[in-house]
Parts: sequence; C-alpha cells; structure tokens
Amino acid sequence: MSERKTALSVPSLGGEASLNRYLSEIRKYPVLKPEQEYMLAKRYAEHGDPEAAAQLVTSHLRLVAKIAMGYRGYGLPVSELISEGNIGLMQGVKKFEPDRGFRLATYAMWWIKASMQEFILRSWSLVKMGTTAAQKKLFFNLRRMKKNLEAFEDTDLHPDDVRKIATDLGVPEQEVINMNRRMMMGGDASLNVSMREDGEGSWQDWLTDDRPLQDETVADAEEAHYRHEMLVEAMDSLNERERHILTDRRLVDDPKTLEELSQVYHVSRERVRQIEVRAFEKLQKAIQRIATEKRLVPAM
Repeated sequence: MSERKTALSVPSLGGEASLNRYLSEIRKYPVLKPEQEYMLAKRYAEHGDPEAAAQLVTSHLRLVAKIAMGYRGYGLPVSELISEGNIGLMQGVKKFEPDRGFRLATYAMWWIKASMQEFILRSWSLVKMGTTAAQKKLFFNLRRMKKNLEAFEDTDLHPDDVRKIATDLGVPEQEVINMNRRMMMGGDASLNVSMREDGEGSWQDWLTDDRPLQDETVADAEEAHYRHEMLVEAMDSLNERERHILTDRRLVDDPKTLEELSQVYHVSRERVRQIEVRAFEKLQKAIQRIATEKRLVPAM
C-alpha cells in the first residue's frame, strides 16, 4: 500500500453530500475478533496479501470516522478529515507488527490522528507562519483547556486563563492570545448543517448514541495499559531516592510537600526540589527512549 494510492476496495467518499451514505456503508463491516485480526495481519505482513489488508482496513473505518468527529471543530469538512485519516489507517496497517501483542486499533490510532493533524495544520493559515512543536501542542489542546476552564468559546480569554494555559503548555502568554484569536476566526461546524443535497439529515442525527465504538474502547484500554507498562519500566532508570521523591510528589493522589520530604531525607527543601526535577527529566527521557524502541508512536 502506498500513502496516496492503494488497490484496496474502500467505500468512496465524494464529499459532505455523500457523507451520510458513507457512514451507513462502513457500519456494515464487522469488527474483527482478536484471533481473526492476528491471522489477517500475519498474512499481510508475511505474504503481502491484499485481501487481508483490505479486511484490516475496512474493519477500522468506523474508528477513523469517530476520530474525525473529534476534530470537526476546526472548521474543515469532516469528509476530508476522514479521507486523510483513512490514509493514516493504511499506513498503520502497512507498518503493523502483530507479534508485538497489541491490537491494530491501538497502533493505527496514532497514524490516523497524526494524518488528520497534519492535514489540519496544512489547511490553517497559521502554518504559513511556521509551527513549532509548542505551537502544535497549543493548537490541538486550546479548545479542551478552554472548556475545562469554562471560558467562552468566541471571546478573548481572561488574563488568569491565559496565564494558566501558557504555564501548563509551556508557551508564552502572547502565543496563547494570538492562537485563541486565530481559532475564533476559524469558526466551528454547526451540528445542524445538512449532510445531503436534499437537505435531509444533519450531524446531530448521528450523535444520539454517545457510547464509544468497541474497537475504540479496546484501543483506549490497551493504550492506558501500555502507558502504565512504559512508566513502570522507565521508573527503573531512577535510583531509590529519586523514585520515592517523584512518586510522593507527582504520582499519588495526596502529594507530600517539600518540607515533609526534606525531613525524611534530612536535606533542604530546595535540595528535594532539585532531586524531583532531575528525576522527572530522567523519567521523561526514559519514556521517550522506550516508546522509540517499541516504534509505537510515528513521527509527525
């Protein structure tokens, strides 16, 4: 399978007018059982069987559509987001290694999201100005953080909200202000927009069932399990004191104060803070190394 051309028989998606029909079509493809998925993935990996690849792709088209719905607030046609996500899905199928023990949805989800995010960034005017990793992080997290802060969607942010978002994401406050204004200009897609040429059917018709898809639930559970395993493995890179301080400061529901830990180790509060920062940096590097070695996160 190439990135843009493939021999796979995937339902056609001609645009927003045909989206209703497309969503109905992809519901017909069954979700694969773990053993079925494994055997198909082995057939494709070892023999390049196009029929096996087709079944793997079509059984995950609903996952792509579900993820695309989460990005509809960026003012871009959902049909185009789905098309880009399908390309990411095909890349994920191509590179999937079934013997690693994870489900395809867990792995392909990274490729699907990366493909959609790159499309969104290419489509927004801010990409012409150049985008750093921090700007991308801000771009894809700002709406969620505004919602958590109960900030109005179509107005400038309160200075306190700007300060918190900038601190949490590690970006200058002015970038938060500028990004928020750009995104306000982009607008949100209405849930009442017609999905068919005859005016029948709208997005809200598809939002009656909020339960997650089966393969998405499996993917989320396996991703959480995988992240936990990475954390446990990465913690081995710390010595006993670093591990204890980092755990008590950042990994428990009721974190201890610097003063409490300074009394335990008979050092100053500043020394405890230094050990905590160093341990956290070591942990981040260890997690990045483990993720790279396992090759489960594609580069954007």
